[in-house]
Amino acid sequence: MHRPGANPDDMQASDFLCDFCGREWDGVSPVVEGHRGGLICGECLAAAYRSLALSNEDTAKPGYTCVLCLEERKEPGWTGAAGAVACKRCTKQSAAVLAKSQDYQWVKPT
Repeated sequence: MHRPGANPDDMQASDFLCDFCGREWDGVSPVVEGHRGGLICGECLAAAYRSLALSNEDTAKPGYTCVLCLEERKEPGWTGAAGAVACKRCTKQSAAVLAKSQDYQWVKPT
């Protein structure tokens, strides 16, 4: 998400916020962007991956909409501290993207 009131013509790294915890992006830490600017930071992604991909724990309300793909999902979802929800599919895809990235030293949780 973008910081409310941020200048769209002069976006700074700190204007990009994780939808799941609200943390500002520092311009260095891993982050994955979903559709229409939805963001998940590496720490939230690791928590979501542990919850969904490793233990199949569902913390989302039925009929939730995933912040990353913007689809209403029926599969298990992970709810972050800020209330945003990530679906299992997006969590696994985002983890695969970060694990392959040359820019970050991010490792899928085990």
